Amino acid sequence: MSLSGLSPVGQFIYAQKNELSSAQTYFKENRTLQRNVDTFQKNAPNITTTKQLMGDYASNQVVLGAYNLSSMANQTALERDLLSQDPADKTSVAGKSGNASWLSFADAFSTLGKGKGTADATPFTSESVDLTTKAYQLQQYETSDSLQKNGVGDALYFSRKMQGGKIKTVDQLMSDKTLLKVAEVVSGYEPDQFGALDFSQQKRIITNKVDLSKLQTPDQINRYAQRYLAQLQIHPEYNKQDKPATMMDLFGGSDDGDSVLSLFGDTSGNSDYGSQLASLF
Repeated sequence: MSLSGLSPVGQFIYAQKNELSSAQTYFKENRTLQRNVDTFQKNAPNITTTKQLMGDYASNQVVLGAYNLSSMANQTALERDLLSQDPADKTSVAGKSGNASWLSFADAFSTLGKGKGTADATPFTSESVDLTTKAYQLQQYETSDSLQKNGVGDALYFSRKMQGGKIKTVDQLMSDKTLLKVAEVVSGYEPDQFGALDFSQQKRIITNKVDLSKLQTPDQINRYAQRYLAQLQIHPEYNKQDKPATMMDLFGGSDDGDSVLSLFGDTSGNSDYGSQLASLF
């Protein structure tokens, strides 16, 4: 079925029900990404040190992508610290940061961290290789141009991540740039201008605007993701980087998203989605 004739909300609902198979198809058609996965699957079982992982470009791309940390490829010192320090140690970079994404990444490779960058056995079991591959495929599919241009990719990621059940605090939500972007837009704020505020201002606004107790069920989470897509239809500039908003725009955002969403009727989506993909980080 073609998605071109559907509204963004319609695309989201359809893509959500078929995301894993669609991501795998997308990969088969992209030779570069497929080569990365092939290299990772071949080399991962022999990786036992931080140096080996970071020195294997393709494998490192897959691992960072799976955790939505692709930008960290240009922050080698940070990645090295996360992979070479015990995340259970409160003085470690991951432990001090309180960053949920960094902690999740460091925890997954805690055997490396506990050994200061060297593990007795590879952290890549056959199960973790499979899960990492699937998570990388989903992340790359969600960030593909066709799904990013109208926000559907971010909505899919938001729903998948939130249904995983690991985001329980505002700090955890804010530590994931994609989750934060969705929350900003649903709250009526332009992401670039919001990012110009200091952290305490951002946290105060998000705490007042986002009620995590109302993001517990698949229906609640899917509806929130759909509100994001509805807001982008009203404010397409919120999904671009070249049109900054004014401070008046920022603090004049509306809380009301349901009135727009109601135009689509009952669009809660597939409630089984979270249970199918929750294990994929």
